[in-house]
Amino acid sequence: MRVLVTGSSGWLGQTLVPHLRRDGHAVVGLDPFPGATTDVVGSIVDRVLVRATIRERGIDAIVHAAARHKPHIETHDNSEFVAVNVQGTLNLLEEAVAPGSKVDRFVFTSTTSLMISQAIRDGRAGGARKAAWIDETLAPLQPRNIYGVTKLSAEELCRLFHQLHKLPIVVLRTSRFFPEEDDMAHAIAQSDGNTKANELLFRRLTVEDAAESHVAALAKAPEIGFDTFIVSAMTPFTPEDCGQLIADAPAVVARHFPDYRDVYAKRGWTMFGSIDRVYDAHKAAKKLGFVCKTGFREVLDSLA
Repeated sequence: MRVLVTGSSGWLGQTLVPHLRRDGHAVVGLDPFPGATTDVVGSIVDRVLVRATIRERGIDAIVHAAARHKPHIETHDNSEFVAVNVQGTLNLLEEAVAPGSKVDRFVFTSTTSLMISQAIRDGRAGGARKAAWIDETLAPLQPRNIYGVTKLSAEELCRLFHQLHKLPIVVLRTSRFFPEEDDMAHAIAQSDGNTKANELLFRRLTVEDAAESHVAALAKAPEIGFDTFIVSAMTPFTPEDCGQLIADAPAVVARHFPDYRDVYAKRGWTMFGSIDRVYDAHKAAKKLGFVCKTGFREVLDSLA
C-alpha cells in the first residue's frame, strides 16, 4: 500500500515509518518539520496540501498521528489545538472520501488521556477510594483539558465519517510512550527510568510497541470497519486489585512479581506507593490481535 503518515517527524512517526517500509509499504510522511521520515513538509491544517498529497501520491491508506499534544498546552493557545486536532483531522477525512480518492482505510492515533476526568485524576471516581479500572466501556467521557477535548472531537469525526461513508477506521487510544520526563506528582525524582518502568504496570508502552499497534490496525481496518482500542502494555492487575492499589501498590506488585523488590533494591529503585488508574488492553489483544511485546516482566528480566 501507499500509506500517508501524518506527524512523520514526531516521536511515533519516526519509528512507525521504518516499520511500515519494513513490511513493504510505500510511505509518504507529512509533517511541518523536516526529517528523515518526512517527504512533504507542511501542515494538515492546509487542506489544499492534504488534497494534493493524497491525490498526487496515490495514497491508499492514512495513518493520522499528527497532533498538538498535552505538553503544548503550556505553549499553544486553544485555537491551535482546535485547528490541528479537529480541523486537521476533518481535512484528512474529507479528502479521504472525496471523489477520485483511493483511500480505503484510516488509522487515527488518539489517547487514553481523553478518558481521564478530573474526578478520576483526583481519585474520586465512583465515590470509593480505589484505582479506576479503565477500558473502552468507560462512560461518560469527560476530558479535563483542551488536548483531551479536541482528541475526543476528532474521534467523533472518525465515527461519523465511517457511518456516512463506510470508510474503515480504527481509533487507537495509546497510553504514554513519549520520552519526556513524567509529570505525575508521584514520579520518581531520582530516576526517570524507574518511573517509566513502574508505569508499564498500568499506563505505558514503548514507542516500538506503539508503532506496531498501528501496523496491526492498518492491516485489520477493513475487517473491523470501525472500532476504538486502548493500546498499552498488558497490565498484570485485575479489577479486584484496585482497592489495594490505592492503599498499598507495592504489596500488589509484589504479589504478582515476587522478585521485583530484590531487583529494584539492587538498583536503588522504588515503586509508587499508590496507583490511581489501570488501563485494560485486553480488547486490542482479542479483536485487533495486538499485544505489546514489552511490559513490566520484560523490564524486570532485563534489569536482572
